[in-house]
Amino acid sequence: MEPNHKVLIMRCDAYDPERIAGIVKEGMEELGARPSGRVLLKPNLVIAHPERFPHAFTRKEFLDGVISAVKVRAEDVEEIAVGERSGIVIPTRYNFKSSGYRDVINRHKVKTYYFDESRQVPVRLSKEGRLRDSVYVPKPIAQCDYLINLPKFKAHPWCRVTLSLKNLMGLQDDRHRLVDHNLFLEHKIADLQEVIRSKFIAIDGIIAGQKMMLTPTPFPLGAIVMGTNSCAVDTVGCHMVHVNPEDVSHLRLAAERGYGPMSLEEIEVSGDFPLEEVQERTWGFEICFERVDDYFGKDGNLTCTVGTFPEAHSPDYCWGGCPGALQEAMHIFTSFYTDSDKRMKKIQYVVGKVEGPLDLEGDERIIFTGSCTSWEGRIDGEVVKIESSYKTASEVDERKTKSNDMLLKMGTALWNCARNRSSRYIRIEACPVSVAEHLHYLSALGKIKNPNLEPRLMIPVYIAYWRMRASRLLNRFFG
Repeated sequence: MEPNHKVLIMRCDAYDPERIAGIVKEGMEELGARPSGRVLLKPNLVIAHPERFPHAFTRKEFLDGVISAVKVRAEDVEEIAVGERSGIVIPTRYNFKSSGYRDVINRHKVKTYYFDESRQVPVRLSKEGRLRDSVYVPKPIAQCDYLINLPKFKAHPWCRVTLSLKNLMGLQDDRHRLVDHNLFLEHKIADLQEVIRSKFIAIDGIIAGQKMMLTPTPFPLGAIVMGTNSCAVDTVGCHMVHVNPEDVSHLRLAAERGYGPMSLEEIEVSGDFPLEEVQERTWGFEICFERVDDYFGKDGNLTCTVGTFPEAHSPDYCWGGCPGALQEAMHIFTSFYTDSDKRMKKIQYVVGKVEGPLDLEGDERIIFTGSCTSWEGRIDGEVVKIESSYKTASEVDERKTKSNDMLLKMGTALWNCARNRSSRYIRIEACPVSVAEHLHYLSALGKIKNPNLEPRLMIPVYIAYWRMRASRLLNRFFG
């Protein structure tokens, strides 16, 4: 088959904005990318902190270089802006400051959009195979003419990799982001491709991230990957780290819907860094795609019991929901406090439909996590019945979503723990239970420090939170 998509892999082993600008400008010229109209750069800024989360986000130097290249290549531009919604309910404006983005944006005199503060508008979907008929996105996305997608090259514990397709999860605010962030996560990512297509992609693979997506371990990949089709770029990205694109469900779904190829036969791979040479370098690249009942319990005080799940396409595990959030939460704990998994009180984590007795130790607490979880049996002689309240995608109305406010999540979790403090078990009903909620529950029940209450982080985060709330209120009426 004749290749009709081009992907460039370029060498770059240092975060030098001037060098990055030159490489990206050269790539845009070769790919025929000419930004115009309302141009929006969408980095991956899921979380950012120079000490705790240094490898989780698209670096400021990378953003700096790309903006410089865009200014040279753009024509008939109405606006150049940078927009994102960070993860785990942390205000995006906090991460823009912590990452150094604010300095870069101010120097280049481009506009900023914090998507958690923007007005959300519905976009109709019509593609065959779609999960929903509409999704909500921030107004700047609905008005964007030219989307430049700037992912971080990372492994992902739920999706294997997070590249350009997955980066569109950052389009949605807290209220809508967790809708379908469960057994249907991969379908949701495919749906978002209909909202807006990336017209130019440049992946920050200078230092890639292994294993986790919030707390990745660094891998010196030394590459910038560029293209104009997300499926083609992600297919090449998968091959770069020895992942079969067929195993990345959102990539397969997007390709099936006609968004692009997932075969190297249909892609012209070019640039000055041959794919075969990249693959020689990445034999040690770590992908964490493990079930929590295999991942935990070997040495620490957290054990997991996993049952079955209610959707036919993934009955044995929920890769997009609560289990993965547990993994990320525990890695956050250990990044702040060494050996948290060993110092915490004993906890058994139960998720899914579980049958039969639970093997409990004397002082072990139980967390029944997620709306789909059910179990019936005796705990300390008491008959306990946990019933499922799971709703499939067709039963969830995206127009009537509940608040996922940072303080509300914290208050609800701490109150649930307080009123069940004398009980052996606690029930958490949500789909999914988020990373932020896991942090609160594990801290309270495991008697370990809560990173959210670290003074050096808490004060600037809460200042950003109240500024975010004020700005959101103004945008509701005037945005």
